[in-house]
Amino acid sequence: MKFIPLIAILFLASCAAEGRYPVSGEECAPGDPVLTLDAADCTVPSLG
Repeated sequence: MKFIPLIAILFLASCAAEGRYPVSGEECAPGDPVLTLDAADCTVPSLG
């Protein structure tokens, strides 16, 4: 049951049209700040 939201998000992302954000459906623009994000910018908080 914990994985249902994750699976739903992955399913929605796979159905997104090219050049659009998967959740909101808004069109991607050349100046969007998310285009400069890298995997190194994301961190996972520790649970400890």
